[in-house]
Amino acid sequence: MSPILWSVLSIIIAILGSITVAAALIFVERRLLAVWTDRIGPNRAGPFGLLQVVADMIKIFFKEDWVPPFVDKPVFIMSPGVIFITVLMSFMVIPLSPFIVASHLDVGVLFFLAMASLGVYSIVLSGWASGSKYPLLGSVRSITQMLSYEAFMGLSLGGVVLISGSFNMSDIVNAQKGLWFFIPQFPAFVIFLIGGIAVIHRLPFDLPEAESELVDGYHTEYSGMKFGLFFVGEYLGIVLVSALTVTLFFGGWLGPILPPFLWFLIKTAVFIVLIILLRASLPRPRIDQLLAFGWKVLLPVALLNILVTGAIYLAIQK
Repeated sequence: MSPILWSVLSIIIAILGSITVAAALIFVERRLLAVWTDRIGPNRAGPFGLLQVVADMIKIFFKEDWVPPFVDKPVFIMSPGVIFITVLMSFMVIPLSPFIVASHLDVGVLFFLAMASLGVYSIVLSGWASGSKYPLLGSVRSITQMLSYEAFMGLSLGGVVLISGSFNMSDIVNAQKGLWFFIPQFPAFVIFLIGGIAVIHRLPFDLPEAESELVDGYHTEYSGMKFGLFFVGEYLGIVLVSALTVTLFFGGWLGPILPPFLWFLIKTAVFIVLIILLRASLPRPRIDQLLAFGWKVLLPVALLNILVTGAIYLAIQK
């Protein structure tokens, strides 16, 4: 198969695979939360509730796609697509196996951080364009939370890049053949995971949309397909953070006996379940507590990790 055709096929696998997994997570999350909180969960739509996802999609497709008269209409309509596109673009640099990767960018890590930064605009613009107070408050929270924790995520990857000697995701995976990076870079792994959950504003860090305080935050005024893009974008974010954690700290596709692609799926599934479990077990902090924890704890630890890693690396080189 020609390299161009294989690249196109890899892009299709990355896009369709991520969207399919994100859609399946709607059912998986409800079922797991039901088990952990001792409830029945979805069980009416189809056998074992398996058609619940289909029922949700039918509702989103046929629900009235209403645009309030007081919004900034062009920005209001455009905003949901931004987060959806930026998350999908991030999947392009993640190697699913030694041969399945949409783009072998030499700056793959920087590309992911750039896409994460662009994703902030979706929430900020949607909150501003909605023309009401609760979405605006949610967007203000989003600016402070997401930009802060993106900085910690970027700093946490300094040690990984230093050890592997590359920003290329495939090179980082290959550099873990002897030892997965979560062992020498355990503080960085913890910071990256916390930062990733905060950036995709999953519970307990769902402060930009906090239903008990802000009605539904930045997407209060959204309905129909526009709300559906936010909804699917959040689940895509869960898959993205899990896949990146596996790629950067847990050896990506590396593993014995099983095919590389299957190893990648198994590891990613473990972190997806972990992120869902956090929703069932942790309370939501206040916004000031979240920011104080980031700047007073995560930032010093991230800088110290880079300093120690650099010192050890120089000592070994000499």
